[in-house]
Amino acid sequence: MIGVGPALRKARERRGITLDAASRDTKLHIDQLRALESEDFDALLSDVYVRGSLRTYARYLGLSADKVIGAFDQHAEEPAPPPPPAKLGRVERAIAATRIRDNQLLMVLLAGTVLVIAVVFGFVSRGHSAPAPATLPTVAAAPAPLDREIDAVVQAIADVHVVVTADGVDSTFDMAAGETRTFMAASALVLRVSDGGGVHVTVNGRDLGVPGTPGQPWKDSFSFDNGAASASP
Repeated sequence: MIGVGPALRKARERRGITLDAASRDTKLHIDQLRALESEDFDALLSDVYVRGSLRTYARYLGLSADKVIGAFDQHAEEPAPPPPPAKLGRVERAIAATRIRDNQLLMVLLAGTVLVIAVVFGFVSRGHSAPAPATLPTVAAAPAPLDREIDAVVQAIADVHVVVTADGVDSTFDMAAGETRTFMAASALVLRVSDGGGVHVTVNGRDLGVPGTPGQPWKDSFSFDNGAASASP
């Protein structure tokens, strides 16, 4: 398991979406969705098809499609080697031979230039001590988890108009009183509500209550860089 499948399943379950509903909304067959969540990628024809399906499903669930594809690419099989070139004719061989000679001449000129630069640099830097070698880290930084996300739950107390910007993508909703929606983003989420006193908002488990003034528009933005809860001006 590389972590892609569990992240997709967790995002779907957190939003309360069934596989049947996800299949209907994404136009992906339910067996394909099961294969993605169980990381049974061999059942999905080719890596190109897997990448397309992962991108569609990740965007539908509010995850970063680029992060999901990147995690898959780290474990995808190497691409097949290109086929051998076709046999060259007499004219093609002559052109190829000319190019080879030109490339060899260019390489000789470049090598000579590099040698001259090295000699000049040696004279200039003579007498100066060499800098200490840089210390390379021995442990690579751990990648950010795929399921790190901003999760905002909006419950309408009255009929309101809501505009959500998730990672730069805008979505618009008209919510009726009593309706609840969940919005997710990988790095940044902006909520705009026509009536700040007509909604109840919870972000990443933090209850913000009724955030605005009744009858007045309300806006707030959330990101991991500012603790996932900063008020916009």
